Amino acid sequence: MARRPNILILMADQMIPQALGAYGNPTVRTPNIDRLAESGVVFDSAYCNSPLCAPSRYVFLSGRLPSAIGAYDNAAEFPSTVPTFAHYLRLAGYRTILSGKMHFCGADQLHGFEERLTTDIYPADFGWTPDWTRPDVRPSWYHNMSSVRDAGPCLRTNQLDFDEEVVFTSERKLYDIARGRRERPFCFVVSLTHPHDPYAITERYWNRHSDAEVPLPRVTLAPDEMDPHSRRLRHVCAMDEMPLSERQIRNARRAYYGSVAYVDDQIGRLMTVLEETGLAEDTIVVLLSDHGDMLGERGLWYKMSFFESACRIPLIVRAPGWFQAGRVAASVSSMDLLPTLVDFAHDGAATSLRTPIDGRSLLPHLQRSGGHDEVIGEYLGEGAVAPIVMIRRGSEKFIHSPADPDQLYDLSDDPDELTNRAGQPAAGPAEADALQRYRAEVDRRWDLARLHEEVVASQQLRLLVGDALRQGQHRSWDFQPFTDAGTSYMRNHLDLDDLEAMARFPRPGIPAQ
Repeated sequence: MARRPNILILMADQMIPQALGAYGNPTVRTPNIDRLAESGVVFDSAYCNSPLCAPSRYVFLSGRLPSAIGAYDNAAEFPSTVPTFAHYLRLAGYRTILSGKMHFCGADQLHGFEERLTTDIYPADFGWTPDWTRPDVRPSWYHNMSSVRDAGPCLRTNQLDFDEEVVFTSERKLYDIARGRRERPFCFVVSLTHPHDPYAITERYWNRHSDAEVPLPRVTLAPDEMDPHSRRLRHVCAMDEMPLSERQIRNARRAYYGSVAYVDDQIGRLMTVLEETGLAEDTIVVLLSDHGDMLGERGLWYKMSFFESACRIPLIVRAPGWFQAGRVAASVSSMDLLPTLVDFAHDGAATSLRTPIDGRSLLPHLQRSGGHDEVIGEYLGEGAVAPIVMIRRGSEKFIHSPADPDQLYDLSDDPDELTNRAGQPAAGPAEADALQRYRAEVDRRWDLARLHEEVVASQQLRLLVGDALRQGQHRSWDFQPFTDAGTSYMRNHLDLDDLEAMARFPRPGIPAQ
């Protein structure tokens, strides 16, 4: 790498790679993402490390597993003492900017970002804390099936309001950067909330796909055929209260496809700004999601499990000036982004991180010089009653929880994860040896009994604090964007000619490039 690039990170919420043309979907129309993939490096086996919004994002930002930083669930506080890639890049001289969703819980709503352009769509308090000591109780804030039952076209949603603000503020910030002095490179995260449920989208995007182009789930399982965690998810999300019709399932998936197309259009808007302002050639673009969505596969919806649809994510790195386009088959994860971004910021030169991390740089993959083939995952949120851990290596995926039977899948010949090799009565010596190795590795990596105690202790503290803060006068932790209207547009203390010349892009007589 000969120069320090700008970095633009485009994050979608709950977007599965299986719904993108770049990953083989024949019907979903995603031309802008397809163009990123054609000129970028596509990771075909990328995963999140915890299939739930906040934990996954904390891992992405910190390069650390949930158990290392207390990132247990959607109401876990993200400690201010945990360094993020925004801290590291800011130390390296980068301008760090965030627009959109990041689901920070707690009083720190920046975590190393110098500028934050919008508030978050989700609350910053402890109101969504699960309680493993009461597994049969369904709090009102859990997912339920209204998102599926009521799926279809709409005129407006709060998610559309949010994402349009996110994209507008991001476009304007990119224009501000282009017409400024550009004294520092930028790391800019733009994080949308689509295609996250509820499954509702405007007619324009609903009509991007016909019913015939929206397949029903490939795998259907009755509850008595499911693993124990899947049955718990059906309970916690009220999936058993009322059967879904084929029409409702298809509507939800069609609205999801439309929401993916909506995300693609927003990415196209941002890429157009990069290209028109001449920023594109100096900017590495990273596209990813925080986790996936089961979309009815195996009789499940949303995320919260380590089945492929819930935990696999798209990951594309577009940097034509630095890396040759192609595809990577090895398994990697969003935990690997922090060391990768630090490598970008230091021009690929070896640099030591000042705190321990669990991720590994993707630079060898991007440079085609090797790289790892391993993902470690942890799920500690709602629907679980004990820690659930996952190891993905080679063609195998191993899932373990002290509360449940083990699961072992070979994805090379069982991509739908229908044959649990750990549960086969006639399992051969190869399966027995693999199980022994994975169980020994789990024992080396985790003290699951202690982790269970830590999760429950954290939940009980947060439940207490959350209950207390709901009494009396409410003080919000939610981020409040600040705009100085006294320096916006035309003001009498600013020279009119200078102001208009600086605000126009390109400036008169000066080409954009």
